[in-house]
Amino acid sequence: MTTRTPRTRTAGRRAIRRPAAAVALVTALALTAGACGGDSGEAAGGEGDGKGTIEFWDNNGGVRTPVWKKIIAAFEKKYPDITVKYVPVPITDVQSKYDTAIAGGGLPDVGGVGTAYLANMVAQNALEPVGDRIESGALKGKLSPGMVESVRAAGGEGEEMFSVPTSANQSVLWYREDLFDQAGLDAPEDWDAFYEAAEELSDQGRNRFGFTIRGGAGSIAQALDMMYAQSGVDTFWKGDKTTVNAPENVEALERYAGLYKKATPAADLNNDFTKMVAQFDSGDIGMLLHNLGSYTDHVKAFGEEKIAGIPLPPSRKGAPRTVPSQPVDGLGLFRDSDNKAAAWKFIEFAASHEMNSLWNEEAGSIPSNTDAAGDAWIEEAAPVKAAVEAVNDPRAKTVQLPYYLPDWNSVSKADNEPAFQKLLLGEMTAQEFADRLAKDLNEAQAEWKEQRKE
Repeated sequence: MTTRTPRTRTAGRRAIRRPAAAVALVTALALTAGACGGDSGEAAGGEGDGKGTIEFWDNNGGVRTPVWKKIIAAFEKKYPDITVKYVPVPITDVQSKYDTAIAGGGLPDVGGVGTAYLANMVAQNALEPVGDRIESGALKGKLSPGMVESVRAAGGEGEEMFSVPTSANQSVLWYREDLFDQAGLDAPEDWDAFYEAAEELSDQGRNRFGFTIRGGAGSIAQALDMMYAQSGVDTFWKGDKTTVNAPENVEALERYAGLYKKATPAADLNNDFTKMVAQFDSGDIGMLLHNLGSYTDHVKAFGEEKIAGIPLPPSRKGAPRTVPSQPVDGLGLFRDSDNKAAAWKFIEFAASHEMNSLWNEEAGSIPSNTDAAGDAWIEEAAPVKAAVEAVNDPRAKTVQLPYYLPDWNSVSKADNEPAFQKLLLGEMTAQEFADRLAKDLNEAQAEWKEQRKE
């Protein structure tokens, strides 16, 4: 294994602008540096002979280790001349571990790569394009179009793909069927029914509430889900300006935030998803917005007969659903691997029908391989089946969130979550909050475009 030349990286919240000559020098050095992944002995960036050892980094190591062990065992049985070195990386550490390896050397051949940090890795020239490999191989026509589009958009490089999608989550409106039946309420399959139920199921004197809102960490993502689903606005950008503060979105945000303390617990102000889910599962709360990941928690708390989940309703009856894109997990092929042929065999195998279905069944996520959509475990879990159908619905409008922006995480989290709490407390209007968020996003978009010109 030879040593890589460190690549120039971004620093701080804003990326450092670099002179063109410096970029050219770094690129030239990177192209001549040796590879670290694999052991085939080929030069950096080589295809190799499709045999030997490849290194795989699991981006949710520990949690998903058991299922990856099963997949790796099946792969090595099919390809006895390839050995997979498995490296579990905790999800909280994965971005920093990739950045460190990009700068100092030591990247794997294959790694789990989510859309939330895909653009950062693409910008640092770490990943190999995979679109042509997909089109010429067994995965052609087998991947969810919605997930493919999310991966393309998140990469920030037009139509090129820099990872193979393996799974996605979906926002689900969970509700207590037993409480709805007792109150004589219809399922919240449209927005009027949702708000009616939120009001009818609330009795603060008895500590009962119709909904639990996410006011702590992660609150912006949930707010965006509710805004775009209700408004019907089907694009995040209109020209170079975001649609976050479009009148329809502001109206939806005002209605959503107005639930706080009227139809929700006051403690919601500081609740992240863990506290929000725990509160829902331990109390008399009618509805919760969260993803498929909490399904088993709800079933454990109430039993399948008392809990139901549906995708967020469309803006109006008969209209297509408009839902912001959810993070898509995937497998990246690293550019500096000297055994890409073997690494690609592993990616194709992991994304195949049987293996992709196995992984997503254990993870409780939506498979990317469309052949898995009718598998028994999906048919038996009504909320998962509904989510799969919603993701693969050709009429659905996915509002692609700008994961490609270097500032996306800071803008959509730490920079604006305190402001969202002010909105809930009535210290800021919906218009003021939306305008603030839009200003930050427009600035980040403008800076990103300017950097691409350099």
